[in-house]
Amino acid sequence: MTNDDRTDAIVTRGLSKVYRDVTGLDSLDLRVPKGSIFGFLGPNGAGKTTTIKLLLGLTRPSHGSATVAGRDVVADSLGVRQRVGYLAQQPQFYDHMTARQTLRFTARLFFTGPADAIEHRVGEMLELVGLDDMADRPVRGFSGGERQRLGIAQAQVNDPELLILDEPAAALDPLGRRDVLEVMRRLRDRTTIFYSTHILDDVERVSDTVAILDGGRLIAQAPVHQLLHGDTTSYTLTVHGSGDAQASLLRTRPWVTGVSTATTDDLATLTVAVDDEGAADSELLRTVLADGQTTVTSFARSRRSLEDLFIDLVQEEAR
Repeated sequence: MTNDDRTDAIVTRGLSKVYRDVTGLDSLDLRVPKGSIFGFLGPNGAGKTTTIKLLLGLTRPSHGSATVAGRDVVADSLGVRQRVGYLAQQPQFYDHMTARQTLRFTARLFFTGPADAIEHRVGEMLELVGLDDMADRPVRGFSGGERQRLGIAQAQVNDPELLILDEPAAALDPLGRRDVLEVMRRLRDRTTIFYSTHILDDVERVSDTVAILDGGRLIAQAPVHQLLHGDTTSYTLTVHGSGDAQASLLRTRPWVTGVSTATTDDLATLTVAVDDEGAADSELLRTVLADGQTTVTSFARSRRSLEDLFIDLVQEEAR
């Protein structure tokens, strides 16, 4: 066992799964730091669920290896499952049971202590996921978001070292998604969260680190802020006219790495990429207005979205 296997919640090396002639996962090298909220991003069919099954020991890899909480997923699959909480994409419950009864039933599978200690743990989980005010209602009446939050509480009830969530907010309305993401934020100091998703906005809102999977292959892995910002920052400004003179002038500045122009009617929008934000903040607008004749109608720093990055990476991989 290497140091990474002890300091990271998940480590995979060349992890692969082949189903007859179809490759579900191709040589995945992944590191999930302890204490992080790690977004595992990719379109449907990218290999996310296959990866989760391999990590949980529900299927065996064709090649490669993986450790979860320092345990080998093949040699010590029981040890892995004892240290991991898991929420399936569509959790199933006994609908006649209440939320409290559901968590009490699950907790008794893990704890053999006194009943009042179990009740305390159940109450703590209900409060954590915001279901304490409906703890004694049958689950059959729960909304999709409430069922997902109950599923997270059930997965967390044994205080696992790692929480694996498979598309926890995929089928929810905006309010339900908001509530599930808020629960994930509350769990940040309690456990490591590894969750798969195809919803880009969710990753930006809660994740520390993201890995992007496409066609079973890992195409990017880095902290979210690093992927979004990289080494360059962009600004957009809109001016009257064609924008050609302003673009030419900006290209002469040493801190400008590129300028593109889009024209609509009598307005031109310039997108200016820079490698020195300080210089751009103090000089960019001043440079454009130096001739005394240019009228700027808007000016702002651009923020590259994860959606833009994802599309660029997937298209590049396809090429």
